[in-house]
Amino acid sequence: MNTFLELRDVKTHFPVEHGLVFRKRVGTVRAVDGVSLALRQGEILGLVGESGCGKSTLGRTILQLLPASEGTVVLGGRNLTELRGAELRSARADFQMIFQDPYASLNPRMTVVDTLAEAIRAHHAVPAAELPARVAVLMEKVGLAPRYQRKYPHEFSGGQRQRIAIARALAVEPKLIVADEPVSALDVSIQAQIINLLAKLSREMGLTLVFISHDLSVVRHIADRIAVMYLGKIVELGPATEVFDHPLHPYTQALVSAVPVPDPEREKRRKRIVLAGDPPSPLNPPAGCAFHPRCQHATEACKATVPALEPFAAGREVACLRAREIQASS
Repeated sequence: MNTFLELRDVKTHFPVEHGLVFRKRVGTVRAVDGVSLALRQGEILGLVGESGCGKSTLGRTILQLLPASEGTVVLGGRNLTELRGAELRSARADFQMIFQDPYASLNPRMTVVDTLAEAIRAHHAVPAAELPARVAVLMEKVGLAPRYQRKYPHEFSGGQRQRIAIARALAVEPKLIVADEPVSALDVSIQAQIINLLAKLSREMGLTLVFISHDLSVVRHIADRIAVMYLGKIVELGPATEVFDHPLHPYTQALVSAVPVPDPEREKRRKRIVLAGDPPSPLNPPAGCAFHPRCQHATEACKATVPALEPFAAGREVACLRAREIQASS
């Protein structure tokens, strides 16, 4: 595989301190705890998991919005974790982010034309006379009429605001976009429109896209591959259809079982896997496999050994000591 984006043992830890005058470190939140990934150019990776698993932190670490505690992020052969100051600002033209809440991520005092023109000017020397035409092209690309250029964010619907946010991300002509829960705040019908738009733009522009979501059914329709996160680690990785139809990790199996099937008869026959308890705290993760306190297949070995993400079959990887045994018995 011709690798375009590569993560090598990336960790993002946050110190926990007590004391007003004399600060004392009392612990560490291991939000991202050793993630390695490789994406080819133009690939769409779906990153899924429960709230608190570290997927948004990983997305921000890839874009250097949060510094990695350890490890490296390499984009197009350039190590982003080594960049600082003006060099990092210049490099941001190659990677952008789409945030979950478009209303919060857009400046309410700026019109659409001002918002998009500001992004263009930040990385491109464009004559002022050409900016309105550039903005019009961007708006048409994301399905908005150019006549809305002079409107403010509050004058748009949620779906339209997210289209503006997508246009702003595209304004600098990036090679990589991280979309953090971009449809979770939208109605179901609008979600489909935004997902189709992102898939279309990725194909047409050759964009590499990391699509973060807690909803496996949403990710299945846009992603080429799916990476499942649990407590700061990738526990399963593989082609989207394979992960959804034949999940290997017990945690992925539980996520898939929670996705409703639009067929009453099949839905009645399906067996729902209900996980016991809540995810452990990243401040105090359990020994061994982080999932073992909630796993129905856990053994004493699972409590003592941290499973590595290892190849299982062609294009499939899983971090589970009993994955082959579980698959053989199912």
